[in-house]
Amino acid sequence: MRTRTVTRAEYCVIACAEAWRDNGEVLAGPMGLIPSVGARLAKRTFSPGLLLTDGEAMIVGLDGTPEGWLPYRQHLTMVTGGKRHVMMGASQIDRFGNQNISCIGDWDRPARQLLGVRGAPVNTLNNPVSYWVPRHSPRVFVERVDMICGVGYDSAAAAGPSAARFHRIPRVVTDLGVFDFATPDHSMRLVSLHPGVTVDRVREATGFALAIADDVPDTREPTAEELRLIREVIDPAGTRDREVRS
Repeated sequence: MRTRTVTRAEYCVIACAEAWRDNGEVLAGPMGLIPSVGARLAKRTFSPGLLLTDGEAMIVGLDGTPEGWLPYRQHLTMVTGGKRHVMMGASQIDRFGNQNISCIGDWDRPARQLLGVRGAPVNTLNNPVSYWVPRHSPRVFVERVDMICGVGYDSAAAAGPSAARFHRIPRVVTDLGVFDFATPDHSMRLVSLHPGVTVDRVREATGFALAIADDVPDTREPTAEELRLIREVIDPAGTRDREVRS
């Protein structure tokens, strides 16, 4: 029987899952539907040591059964010890990975009030932080964020060794492609394009100049087993397609 075409959402799931490859026994912190599917897929396949939570106070197994208690103080210990890899959202993100989820516009009189800084500074200075953006646009990918919540590479370097020591942004995943900061100045680089997306489309949707290689590969295809897990086990209701439409 012919397998139906891989959807854009499923490529995004694969790209998010890859963020946790070879992470070992760390606490995954997926924020958002597709990152959550990706984290569960990673644990079921190439990152079996990954720890998952119910989002509240328990470490859970593949079927959601509680396996251990995770009180807030212990969670904070894992964060400050670098034993967590969170994938956060971003209302704004700039070329060096500074992220904003607090407000749009001037701090004194913002045009929009958002979530607030929350734990973004502690996350970014103490453990790996990746980002998930379901709608890649110039409004999100800006030259300079209106307020720094998640700390980018330039800000960490300016703050000194104590800030930069554990700072790392492995990747940014969007509905258009995958990005990292593996450049000499740690500016954002296009790593792969989801099938059907062009480099020009990414440039148009980005408010700053990206580092782009001459030949950018496609985001990798999910294996048949990964597709089965996504479609039949992890997200049989297809909720992923609500976040990223084909």
